[in-house]
Amino acid sequence: MTFQQVFGYEPAVRYSAPGRVNLIGEHTDYNDGYVLPFAIDRRTVASIGQRDDRLIRVASAFEPGAVHELSLDDLDPSRMDGWSAYVFGIAWALREQADASLDSRTGFDVFIDSDVPVGAGLSSSAAIECGVALAFNDLWELGLDRKTLARVGQYSENHAVGAPTGIMDQSASLLGEQDAVVFLDCRTLDTAVVDLALEANGLEVLVIDTRVEHAHATGGYKARRDSCEKGAQVLGVPALRDVAVEDLPRAQELLDDETFRRVRHIVTEDQRVLDTVRTLREQGPRAIGELLVASHASMRDDFEISVPELDLAVETAMAHGAVGARMTGGGFGGAAIALVDREARGTITDAVTSAFASAGYREPTVFTVHAAQGARRD
Repeated sequence: MTFQQVFGYEPAVRYSAPGRVNLIGEHTDYNDGYVLPFAIDRRTVASIGQRDDRLIRVASAFEPGAVHELSLDDLDPSRMDGWSAYVFGIAWALREQADASLDSRTGFDVFIDSDVPVGAGLSSSAAIECGVALAFNDLWELGLDRKTLARVGQYSENHAVGAPTGIMDQSASLLGEQDAVVFLDCRTLDTAVVDLALEANGLEVLVIDTRVEHAHATGGYKARRDSCEKGAQVLGVPALRDVAVEDLPRAQELLDDETFRRVRHIVTEDQRVLDTVRTLREQGPRAIGELLVASHASMRDDFEISVPELDLAVETAMAHGAVGARMTGGGFGGAAIALVDREARGTITDAVTSAFASAGYREPTVFTVHAAQGARRD
């Protein structure tokens, strides 16, 4: 399906936004911590036509024949459900979170297409949000900057979609640059672009999509966030960002075992992000492998968000020569990443595919990604 097939005319403009891979820094974002994502060369495209009434109509290539409609006068999360909430929620969040007046605005026809895998931990949802947010901001002439749009996207996902995610995904999708990672302080929203230099070092990032789908709006993600908030409250700090590695022995005395392990992951993961940034700047990408592996172990053992398929992907990649590997994204499924020598890509891909077959798992989807530009008007 195309925009023209659904709506009967050609779109006026197209915007696109990328998915993201998080190099390191998992679940630290909603704890006011540090993250190190990069935008990838897999994108969601929003084709848009302007209307002369107050209606927003939304369709997509992945739900053929369905058109969802909502008036700007009826924007409320209670009227939004399914994937279309990622679009309607942006209009609502622009009004609620960014104080944008929509009183005199007209609506749009929006058609979404994407090659960002859904449910793989590559932030297909934020790619929709950020492409649409940039488009609405431009077409309604709201004048908001990209950091504000990232907050709008997060607000929409939290309150319209109902997924308690942090701001990392939207920041990566809006602020990403070619062959670079975005070092984001999730408390201040200060950002720095850090050179990855993968091309110069003969390296690639291999994504291993386990095809075990997750859903952030339910279950384990919220439980982990609740544990983090409990830990911060008991330790008397605004957020776990304010707990240092040297504070962990005291934390262990005050917290039950499960909460302590959740806290330990966040505290050590924040430190790993800082160490990765320093290592990239001082030594380059070949020196960060041990940090990636340590991150995965922490997510597997302390935060308990890995699954057997992710563990097998990481173990197999490392056994066949990867520089480093870890699960990426919110966990409970999704994808792992492996930092690999370019010439080893085929060997590692074959080894992982064979290992999954031997274990009786679904065949994984394995592909390379490159750090790419953020959301843009195409």
